[in-house]
Amino acid sequence: MAGNFLPPAELTPSGRPVLRPGEVECTLVSAVDLLSEEVPSFPHLKSGILILTTHRLLWLPGEAVAHINSSFFIPLSAVQQILSNKKSIKSMFHSPRIRFHLSTLEDGRVPVNGVGARSLVVTLIVRDKTDTDSFLEKFWDVWRGRAWESSRSNSDQQSVNEGSDHRSLAIRMPVVGVAGILRKEQEMWENTDKSLQEAFQDLNALMGKAKEMVMLAEKMRSKLISGPSNQGGGANDEETASKEEMQDWLLSVGIVSPVTKESAGAFYHQQLSRQLADFVKIPLERAGGMMNLIDIYCLFNRARGTELISPDDLLQACSLWEKINVSVMLRKFESGVVVIQSKSHSDDEVFERIQKLVMQRDALSNGISASDAAMTLGVAPAMAKEYLLTAEGKGLLCRDISPDGFRFYINLFIELDPHELYRVKEHSRYSAWSQAVLNG
Repeated sequence: MAGNFLPPAELTPSGRPVLRPGEVECTLVSAVDLLSEEVPSFPHLKSGILILTTHRLLWLPGEAVAHINSSFFIPLSAVQQILSNKKSIKSMFHSPRIRFHLSTLEDGRVPVNGVGARSLVVTLIVRDKTDTDSFLEKFWDVWRGRAWESSRSNSDQQSVNEGSDHRSLAIRMPVVGVAGILRKEQEMWENTDKSLQEAFQDLNALMGKAKEMVMLAEKMRSKLISGPSNQGGGANDEETASKEEMQDWLLSVGIVSPVTKESAGAFYHQQLSRQLADFVKIPLERAGGMMNLIDIYCLFNRARGTELISPDDLLQACSLWEKINVSVMLRKFESGVVVIQSKSHSDDEVFERIQKLVMQRDALSNGISASDAAMTLGVAPAMAKEYLLTAEGKGLLCRDISPDGFRFYINLFIELDPHELYRVKEHSRYSAWSQAVLNG
């Protein structure tokens, strides 16, 4: 029913709102009802999370697992007037209320662009024990700032510039075939390089272009990520390596709107957990589905810039993943090493690759080290060692400890018959190991 009046809010797989270009979160309030006291048919949204951004008011359900179909938003451009919060004796005995005039269409729907023909009074009932006056003051400041107008003008100017660039390209030289595509990409990189050089001329130019650079980097990163799936596999190894290097550089640009204790309040760790779940997807894909918690901590803090978090905050955010049902999980090995891994990650596939590695001729006679497994699996040596120890615990490998370190061998004991110890079966592991030792 609410979808007939309010536009739906787009969420990430972890339940975080998808922000628009230039949009930044300002504050968050929990246990908020959204309704219209003068129009009974207007939806009554109960006990949700209200997020105030520079462009919108987002209402999310209060459950731990956010539902995409039950999240809505009100564009601040549709807000016509914010009413003052009058103090009275009656107001002392009920939850604080915030009222504002909202522009709607003739049928009562809230327009996405904020232009409507009618006016409607919307009420926010804050049932949580929070500072309502502080939220109202931020609401006033954000609404008066009208940041959505500058974002809209920037996007319009960008579209005009892109259109003029396309027209000039069409006049100069037609974009035809692979050569045309490469030439177009080369011109795009030249324009980007020009923008970067202009931004780094001095500190004032850098501060003035910071938001533009972040938006440009986010757009480039999304294109790079979707590039391999859209192209037909014609890219060579050098081009793939350059794109991966560019992804690493863009990953260091940072998170546009990091969750902070000031903006999220009591829901700080829950919102931080959702944002972390969205952030770790790309690093996990690059690392084979699993990364050390320390590495994630360094990457995440680098992306947050000055809004650093403590190790306890990171660990507490990771522990909430079981409750909010995201695609990543926290895992602890028997050795005590804590890692973050994707739920789609399968240890059986890793163990199969390790078994193929230890069945090679050199590995049958000399064994493998954590470094050898790391090169094969494409992970850090510390992670490869945990895989090898886990495979040993499952009976797939045997371990030899020497002054040179750990060496792992294929487990031959599972094939030995105590009644026929000297019998070597054909095409068995024991047979392959015997030939490797004799020929070695």
